Amino acid sequence: MRITDVHGYALSSPIEPVQERRFHGGRRRLLKRDVVLVTVETADGERGVAPAGASSSAMREYFEGESQGTFADVIENQVADALEGETIENVTDAHDRIGSTDLPGRMQTQAASAVDVALYDVLGKRAAAPIYDLLVDRFEDAPEPTTNLPLYASAGMYMDPEGYAEQATFVEEAGFVGYKYRPGIGPEADRETINLVTDAVDKTEIMLDAHTWWKLRKPYGDEIVTDLVSYAARRGVYWVEEPVAPDDYSGYEQLAEIGAPLAGGESEPSPEGLISLAKTGAVSYLQGDVRHHRGFTGCTSAIEFCRGRDIQFVPHNFGTWLGLLANAHLVAAGPDVKLVEYPVFEDDPLVDALGDPGMYPFDLAFDIIEGEPAVKNGHLSVPDAPGLGVEVNLDVVDEYPYIEGPWTEFEYAQ
Repeated sequence: MRITDVHGYALSSPIEPVQERRFHGGRRRLLKRDVVLVTVETADGERGVAPAGASSSAMREYFEGESQGTFADVIENQVADALEGETIENVTDAHDRIGSTDLPGRMQTQAASAVDVALYDVLGKRAAAPIYDLLVDRFEDAPEPTTNLPLYASAGMYMDPEGYAEQATFVEEAGFVGYKYRPGIGPEADRETINLVTDAVDKTEIMLDAHTWWKLRKPYGDEIVTDLVSYAARRGVYWVEEPVAPDDYSGYEQLAEIGAPLAGGESEPSPEGLISLAKTGAVSYLQGDVRHHRGFTGCTSAIEFCRGRDIQFVPHNFGTWLGLLANAHLVAAGPDVKLVEYPVFEDDPLVDALGDPGMYPFDLAFDIIEGEPAVKNGHLSVPDAPGLGVEVNLDVVDEYPYIEGPWTEFEYAQ
């Protein structure tokens, strides 16, 4: 196919009014959520779309200065220059052309991720087939795709222990198979939260996304983290996610010796990094993401590595419905891959519960596609229409203009 146009649109969904959340040692302000929408068009008039992001870490842009606006500029300039007018035979040809630019390695990976997904969208439309039907052929002796997928709800950010427990009951009422929350309100309060949340649910699995324990200015320290991970394991949690810094493989290995189920991988800089983490044997759940790990091409290699090993690939997904569906096609095709992360934002029309378990408002997450994903009782039916199976609502380009500045701010107690 010959590529004629490549575009990146930086978009912002304001959080109004600004929300403040207290955590151990300070306060966090939530200002907006940013998204990059990437489109790739061919000489035959086909258009592929992809969700994209500046980094695999939700807070890296705050700490290191990367932004979604910067990444959209990269797509519009260096990536477009490398691809427009080129004829490619395979999706990986686009990876190679992006790799020939002078972009930093991590930025090349992010760009290749978005272009990979968009090109698969084109290929699916060209073949009149959903992406999962294209992907299943990448696996040796793969079973038929599984298109009714269980979802775990990703919510819970810096609340009092009782708030987490109440939210867990709403998630269970809505039918999700799991509830993931973000601790970080202090060691004792985190321990109390583990008690209350595990007591609050009957069937719903509990996951902790523990990046706050090491990421912020006042980390808990090894002894406290070990105690909390051990306690969470005794309380039967499904996993503890990123309890140590992503590159601290020895820390993962030491915690795994406790017998706790650990998850990680979203912050790895490449598919090779995902596999390196998996090779430690320390994580039970490997969290790649088509938005960050060279798209479907990179993530299928990680899934193939997990086959036959005591590790399950569970994709990371913390963005829009478009990102949800992209990762869902991967799960539908992947052998021994079952679970999808469903981030819950305020006023989510697909969450049927007496209370709202949403983290904060993120209207763009819903508005970026036409219609709604087919979610019922905590399960997603992956669309069988060609490509990603959805139409992007391009009106969002005008309706959600990019807002300069960080999406979140931290204030620390003196």
